[in-house]
Amino acid sequence: MERNFLFDKTLRYNLLTLQMQLHLFSTPGENDIRHIVEASRPYLEDKDDPIVAYMPLASLYAERWMEINEKSFRGLARLEAVNTELMTQKEIEDILRRAALVYIPGGNTFLLNHRLHISGVMPYLRKKIQTGLPFVGFSAGMIVCGPNILTSTDLNTVSTPHFDGLNLVPFNFFAHYADDGYGQSACDEWLADYHFFHDNPVVMLCNDAYIKVDGKKTTLVRGKAWILRKDAEKERLEQRKVITV
Repeated sequence: MERNFLFDKTLRYNLLTLQMQLHLFSTPGENDIRHIVEASRPYLEDKDDPIVAYMPLASLYAERWMEINEKSFRGLARLEAVNTELMTQKEIEDILRRAALVYIPGGNTFLLNHRLHISGVMPYLRKKIQTGLPFVGFSAGMIVCGPNILTSTDLNTVSTPHFDGLNLVPFNFFAHYADDGYGQSACDEWLADYHFFHDNPVVMLCNDAYIKVDGKKTTLVRGKAWILRKDAEKERLEQRKVITV
């Protein structure tokens, strides 16, 4: 009986993750959010009055960016912003339930993760994404998709004790990876410390990189990115080739 239960649980998990659609970026565009809109368009353009669950939880000043985001999605979708301080868990989950897509922009990864956890919405958000709600995120919004957020270079100014991410993929992410050799060397030395305590690989994205997760398949769509596995030299990722653990 135990074996059947575990088998069924694993099977359900595998079937859930086959539906995932993640679009992950280091940066959202060139002084705009064009990459975010382009990735979102296929999920929105054929729908009647689609809603984007906009979760700017990594910022203390989200209102400053509301106008540019609304303008960028104008004619394509309507943004409904999530505010974990002013909304109940039920209200946030209702937005996610009605949404055609969820979009998490950048900012402070620790603040983002703290708000997701203390609001109680983390498990529901994970389940919605695993069962097919398309996800688009950049920088902090990308990092939170990994098993934990410990490869963020942000300051934990909120003093969060919550470091577990959405755990949608087996990789940790590192945003804004340097283009030059010196900058990469400094990042690599810092990231090597992560593998003293954790075994999973880290995917490092330069600012031009775009990673797509289609079910259980993760690929580099464009740009430059590397993967750092424990006890191994880093490896540059090839575009359109499946990234393996």
